[in-house]
Amino acid sequence: MNRMLYVYKSMLNKLQNDWRRHIIFLFAGLMLASLFLPRAFLTITMTGFAVAALADRNFVRYLRRFISSPLLWGMSLLFFIPLLSGLWSEDTGKWMEMIRIKLPLFVLPLAFAGAVNLSAKQWEWLATLFVLLVTAGTIWSVFHYLQDMQTINEGYLMAKAMLTPLQNDRIRFSWLVAAAILTSGWLVYHRFKKKKAAAISIFVVAVWLIIYLHLLAVRTGLFSFYLAMIIAALWLVLRKLKWQYGVLLMFLTFLLPVLAYFFIPTFQNRVKYIRYDAGYFQKAHYLPGGNDAIRVISLKAGCSVMLQKPLKGTGFGDVPAAVNEWYRINYPEMKEQDKVYPASEWLMYGAGAGLPGFIVFTVCMLIPFLTRVRHLLPWWMLNAAAAFSFLFDIGLEVQFGVFIYAFIVLWWWKWMKEEKI
Repeated sequence: MNRMLYVYKSMLNKLQNDWRRHIIFLFAGLMLASLFLPRAFLTITMTGFAVAALADRNFVRYLRRFISSPLLWGMSLLFFIPLLSGLWSEDTGKWMEMIRIKLPLFVLPLAFAGAVNLSAKQWEWLATLFVLLVTAGTIWSVFHYLQDMQTINEGYLMAKAMLTPLQNDRIRFSWLVAAAILTSGWLVYHRFKKKKAAAISIFVVAVWLIIYLHLLAVRTGLFSFYLAMIIAALWLVLRKLKWQYGVLLMFLTFLLPVLAYFFIPTFQNRVKYIRYDAGYFQKAHYLPGGNDAIRVISLKAGCSVMLQKPLKGTGFGDVPAAVNEWYRINYPEMKEQDKVYPASEWLMYGAGAGLPGFIVFTVCMLIPFLTRVRHLLPWWMLNAAAAFSFLFDIGLEVQFGVFIYAFIVLWWWKWMKEEKI
């Protein structure tokens, strides 16, 4: 009798775990789809994902798992540092807005400490869905581009760009495309190497995404992609693993931008604008509407604000006011629309929490490279691309950027950690 009861309970637990796994997988897919829907859908699906992963009697065990994983608590520090700065932030309204945006940096790591244990097939489906969603987004973008190619091409000479998904957040979308290229590459190499039809299909999609990335010509995505390619090439050459492929990959890394310059007008015009803007940003001269010149000036502003209060910073809520005051004193002619945040997450955390914030952010970016996974090369490629994007971008100050970084890194961590070749 006891034996039968044990078997019954075991079967019931297995059935419950299977259903839960399917629900978590469903919410994971819905979160990715929500990137292309109104922002409210992303909040709703993220909440559902977290509840499905954490809501059971094992919560204490999940909390211990969270505390014992440097990747999880390290990512959550990117939320708790701004949260702590509320103790000395005077603009509580702005501080609360920033905390609301960064909340997924705590919620998602905690959720991934929970019952997120998908099967190998489900990870594969999730990756394929991600690639297909991004591809659909690029096709939508190109469709709008084709409606008025000449005007859009000319706009690239004035720091403009084509329409993109994510509510026209072209910087975050460009990085999403770069991540989709890495994902499709891993699918071809690892999951589909014995499925020729699937491998060829995903390979063609990857080629299209690379072409689109150059057509969009946004540097965050392009530099992230090329950095990942250089890491892969060096890995193959230095470890003497098919070094011929490494040399070929390095050659393509230098050849692709040359080909793009001669055959893709948006890319060519972007390069021309960068060369025009170079004289201003090299000397940090203000150019109204100038992309690079304003970025360099904003970096100077961030450094100055950080060093004014090196031990604790201004508090995240007061970073905008402190930076604007610096602009007023040093660049009184600057237009209001050009007064932007410091164009680097390193400096955002430095300005908001001083040198300790700058150091903690650096540690958080390094932790993934010390995290043990089964497949180091793709994992390092993804995290190098992510860390680099934050060097000259403030992706953690917008909802899409926070979710994309947190979810994709944590998803890859589970994928690379649990899946066997």
